Amino acid sequence: MSRTTIGVIGGSGLYEMEGLTDLQEVSLTTPFGAPSDSYVTGMLGDVRMVFLPRHGRGHRLLPSEVPYRANIFGMKMLGVQRIISVSAVGSMKEEIVPGHIVIPDQFFDRTQGKRASTFFGNGVVGHVQFADPVCRDLSTVLADAARKAGATVHRGGTYICIEGPNFSTRAESNIYRSWGVDIIGMTNIPEARLAREAEICYATVALATDYDCWHEGHDDVAIDSILEIIRQNVAMARNIIKQATGALTGPPGCGCGDALKYAVITDPSRIPAQTLADLEPLIGRHLPKPT
Repeated sequence: MSRTTIGVIGGSGLYEMEGLTDLQEVSLTTPFGAPSDSYVTGMLGDVRMVFLPRHGRGHRLLPSEVPYRANIFGMKMLGVQRIISVSAVGSMKEEIVPGHIVIPDQFFDRTQGKRASTFFGNGVVGHVQFADPVCRDLSTVLADAARKAGATVHRGGTYICIEGPNFSTRAESNIYRSWGVDIIGMTNIPEARLAREAEICYATVALATDYDCWHEGHDDVAIDSILEIIRQNVAMARNIIKQATGALTGPPGCGCGDALKYAVITDPSRIPAQTLADLEPLIGRHLPKPT
């Protein structure tokens, strides 16, 4: 699809923005099951937008229950070239004050193996580079957009992803801080890994909501305070998306779109027919054509 198409994964109200037209709901079935919910598509100027509530409308899914593979595969099916992840996080550093925006450039995976984190398997092996797990170009645009929207922005930093749904113990929180991480969340892994395998640019707008439980001068993390800060930041997140979209009207110029170029190492003649059919949108263009 030649049209610029941007995906947004976050809360269910992000698509309620001024200037978004031609709203439609799209329900998909993928080889990896159903996504979290229907996708909401629309036009913002000349850019096609695709929104998906990560936890389903009404926030029904635990972080471990989110169908990450279906969500990202559905984005691929809809022609999405870039994904903006909008995520609530805890701050692990004094200078990242609740209400600030972080655009992380690294992830540290502390999930517990309950989440399917690859499209590969079932007879096909692929190894994708993930040293730099976000799209640098998209991150730059998001950081600039956040500043223009009036946010206090921290560019770069490490997002540690825990399993959840419980928040950290105080001992865990302090150990994570000793590792030098900047923010803590429960959802961006395996989301970012799968976006890379799908050859979709991915970057995060992280909304700091609390100081986890490490900060002695602040109350321990509580849902009611988190929800209040999230409500305050919804308008900011919409503004950031709108500002960023204006700078993303052309095709990506990074290397994310060729992440699978040399990744598949299985002899194509040995890939089961069903697996080949399922993964055609991802790997088809990288395999030799039958003669």
